[in-house]
Amino acid sequence: MSEHVRVQYAAGRVGKSVAARLLPGTDLLTGIEEVCRQNGILYASIANCFGSFQRAGYLYLIPLPEAKVGAGYGDIHRVEGPVEFLNGTGVVCQREGQYEIHFHATMCDKEGNVFGGHMLKGENPVLTTVDLVINEIADVQMLRSYDEETDLIQFDPKQG
Repeated sequence: MSEHVRVQYAAGRVGKSVAARLLPGTDLLTGIEEVCRQNGILYASIANCFGSFQRAGYLYLIPLPEAKVGAGYGDIHRVEGPVEFLNGTGVVCQREGQYEIHFHATMCDKEGNVFGGHMLKGENPVLTTVDLVINEIADVQMLRSYDEETDLIQFDPKQG
Protein backbone atom coordinates (compact mmCIF):
# COMPACT_ATOMS: atom_id res chain seq x y z
CA MET A 1 0.00 0.00 0.00
CA SER A 2 1.49 3.33 -1.04
CA GLU A 3 0.13 6.45 0.61
CA HIS A 4 1.27 9.97 0.03
CA VAL A 5 1.73 11.46 3.50
CA ARG A 6 3.15 14.92 4.03
CA VAL A 7 3.45 16.64 7.41
CA GLN A 8 5.11 19.63 8.97
CA TYR A 9 5.72 19.65 12.71
CA ALA A 10 7.90 20.72 15.60
CA ALA A 11 8.10 18.81 18.89
CA GLY A 12 7.93 20.67 22.18
CA ARG A 13 6.29 20.33 25.55
CA VAL A 14 3.34 21.72 27.44
CA GLY A 15 4.33 24.59 29.71
CA LYS A 16 1.99 26.30 32.14
CA SER A 17 -1.78 25.94 31.99
CA VAL A 18 -4.07 28.90 32.61
CA ALA A 19 -7.72 28.48 33.50
CA ALA A 20 -9.67 31.63 32.64
CA ARG A 21 -13.12 33.12 32.36
CA LEU A 22 -13.85 35.80 29.79
CA LEU A 23 -16.36 38.22 31.24
CA PRO A 24 -19.49 39.65 29.55
CA GLY A 25 -18.78 42.00 26.66
CA THR A 26 -15.22 40.73 26.07
CA ASP A 27 -14.49 39.62 22.51
CA LEU A 28 -13.50 35.93 22.35
CA LEU A 29 -10.19 36.25 20.50
CA THR A 30 -9.16 39.58 22.01
CA GLY A 31 -9.82 38.11 25.47
CA ILE A 32 -7.71 35.02 24.75
CA GLU A 33 -4.87 37.25 23.51
CA GLU A 34 -5.03 39.32 26.70
CA VAL A 35 -4.94 36.25 28.97
CA CYS A 36 -1.87 35.06 27.04
CA ARG A 37 -0.22 38.49 27.18
CA GLN A 38 -0.76 38.83 30.95
CA ASN A 39 0.69 35.35 31.50
CA GLY A 40 3.70 35.70 29.19
CA ILE A 41 2.42 33.07 26.76
CA LEU A 42 3.39 33.43 23.09
CA TYR A 43 2.27 30.04 21.79
CA ALA A 44 -0.55 27.86 23.10
CA SER A 45 -3.25 25.30 22.51
CA ILE A 46 -6.81 26.05 23.51
CA ALA A 47 -8.33 22.70 24.31
CA ASN A 48 -11.39 23.52 26.45
CA CYS A 49 -13.48 26.54 25.53
CA PHE A 50 -17.25 27.10 25.75
CA GLY A 51 -19.88 29.59 26.92
CA SER A 52 -22.22 32.06 25.23
CA PHE A 53 -22.08 35.03 22.87
CA GLN A 54 -24.18 38.14 22.40
CA ARG A 55 -23.79 37.48 18.68
CA ALA A 56 -21.49 35.40 16.49
CA GLY A 57 -19.37 36.25 13.46
CA TYR A 58 -17.56 33.48 11.62
CA LEU A 59 -16.47 32.14 8.23
CA TYR A 60 -16.64 28.74 6.60
CA LEU A 61 -15.16 27.23 3.47
CA ILE A 62 -17.02 27.38 0.17
CA PRO A 63 -16.04 26.27 -3.34
CA LEU A 64 -13.98 28.96 -5.08
CA PRO A 65 -12.85 27.71 -8.49
CA GLU A 66 -10.47 30.67 -8.91
CA ALA A 67 -8.60 29.82 -5.67
CA LYS A 68 -5.40 27.79 -5.91
CA VAL A 69 -6.94 24.92 -3.90
CA GLY A 70 -10.48 25.33 -5.30
CA ALA A 71 -11.95 26.57 -2.02
CA GLY A 72 -11.78 29.56 0.29
CA TYR A 73 -13.70 31.52 2.86
CA GLY A 74 -16.91 33.18 1.78
CA ASP A 75 -18.63 36.18 3.30
CA ILE A 76 -18.85 36.74 7.05
CA HIS A 77 -21.83 34.97 8.59
CA ARG A 78 -23.40 36.80 11.50
CA VAL A 79 -25.94 35.35 13.90
CA GLU A 80 -27.72 37.55 16.41
CA GLY A 81 -27.85 36.17 19.92
CA PRO A 82 -28.19 34.75 22.24
CA VAL A 83 -25.76 32.20 20.82
CA GLU A 84 -24.76 29.10 22.77
CA PHE A 85 -21.04 28.46 22.30
CA LEU A 86 -20.87 24.66 22.48
CA ASN A 87 -17.19 24.03 21.88
CA GLY A 88 -14.12 25.73 20.49
CA THR A 89 -10.55 24.81 19.84
CA GLY A 90 -7.57 26.63 18.46
CA VAL A 91 -3.93 27.57 18.47
CA VAL A 92 -2.36 30.78 19.71
CA CYS A 93 0.32 31.77 17.21
CA GLN A 94 2.44 34.75 16.27
CA ARG A 95 2.52 36.52 12.91
CA GLU A 96 4.93 39.37 12.32
CA GLY A 97 5.35 39.86 16.08
CA GLN A 98 1.62 39.99 16.85
CA TYR A 99 -0.83 37.45 18.21
CA GLU A 100 -2.81 35.59 15.58
CA ILE A 101 -5.23 32.98 16.85
CA HIS A 102 -6.62 30.29 14.56
CA PHE A 103 -9.84 29.22 16.24
CA HIS A 104 -12.87 27.18 15.17
CA ALA A 105 -16.14 26.82 17.05
CA THR A 106 -19.41 24.95 17.10
CA MET A 107 -22.43 27.00 18.19
CA CYS A 108 -26.21 26.93 18.16
CA ASP A 109 -28.87 29.60 17.88
CA LYS A 110 -31.96 30.14 20.04
CA GLU A 111 -33.83 27.46 18.04
CA GLY A 112 -31.04 24.90 18.57
CA ASN A 113 -29.76 25.05 14.98
CA VAL A 114 -26.10 24.05 15.06
CA PHE A 115 -23.51 25.89 12.97
CA GLY A 116 -19.88 26.83 13.17
CA GLY A 117 -16.63 27.66 11.50
CA HIS A 118 -13.58 29.91 11.68
CA MET A 119 -14.06 32.59 14.33
CA LEU A 120 -13.27 36.24 13.63
CA LYS A 121 -11.63 38.73 15.95
CA GLY A 122 -13.95 41.48 17.12
CA GLU A 123 -17.13 39.60 16.15
CA ASN A 124 -17.95 37.41 19.17
CA PRO A 125 -18.68 39.31 22.40
CA VAL A 126 -19.32 37.17 25.49
CA LEU A 127 -22.91 37.11 26.76
CA THR A 128 -22.54 35.48 30.21
CA THR A 129 -19.19 33.66 30.22
CA VAL A 130 -16.56 31.89 28.17
CA ASP A 131 -14.69 29.31 30.24
CA LEU A 132 -11.40 28.11 28.85
CA VAL A 133 -8.08 26.42 29.55
CA ILE A 134 -5.00 27.64 27.73
CA ASN A 135 -2.00 25.28 27.57
CA GLU A 136 1.29 26.99 26.78
CA ILE A 137 3.43 25.22 24.17
CA ALA A 138 7.15 25.52 24.94
CA ASP A 139 10.23 24.81 22.79
CA VAL A 140 8.20 25.37 19.60
CA GLN A 141 7.49 28.51 17.60
CA MET A 142 3.88 28.43 16.43
CA LEU A 143 3.68 30.88 13.55
CA ARG A 144 1.11 31.81 10.94
CA SER A 145 2.83 32.31 7.58
CA TYR A 146 2.01 32.58 3.90
CA ASP A 147 2.02 29.19 2.18
CA GLU A 148 2.70 29.36 -1.56
CA GLU A 149 1.22 25.91 -2.23
CA THR A 150 -2.23 26.90 -0.92
CA ASP A 151 -1.92 30.69 -1.44
CA LEU A 152 -3.17 31.11 2.13
CA ILE A 153 -1.86 32.00 5.58
CA GLN A 154 -1.29 28.66 7.34
CA PHE A 155 -0.09 27.20 10.63
CA ASP A 156 3.71 27.08 10.47
CA PRO A 157 5.29 25.31 13.49
CA LYS A 158 9.07 25.61 13.84
CA GLN A 159 11.49 23.99 16.25
CA GLY A 160 12.81 26.38 18.82
